[in-house]
Amino acid sequence: MARQKKRQSFEKRTARKHRGRHIGGPEKPDYTRGDIQGEVKQRQRPLTKPEVMEECRKGRDEIVCSGGFTESAIRYVRRYRPGVKLLGGR
Repeated sequence: MARQKKRQSFEKRTARKHRGRHIGGPEKPDYTRGDIQGEVKQRQRPLTKPEVMEECRKGRDEIVCSGGFTESAIRYVRRYRPGVKLLGGR
């Protein structure tokens, strides 16, 4: 339970930082700012290409990950999804 609260508070802080409104919940974006939908991931390891592809399929415009992103995920977004922003990380 403590992990879930910690994760949720991270999502709320990130939403405020990006001037969005926190929503959260299953199959919903973590925050919105106008028409922009954002997803927040709090973890130490980088987000992989298949995970980024899944979030793009869900219609996310911004993906924030505290662990960063793998090189293949960054190349995928640059080539096939130029409208998606990858934020955060190392």
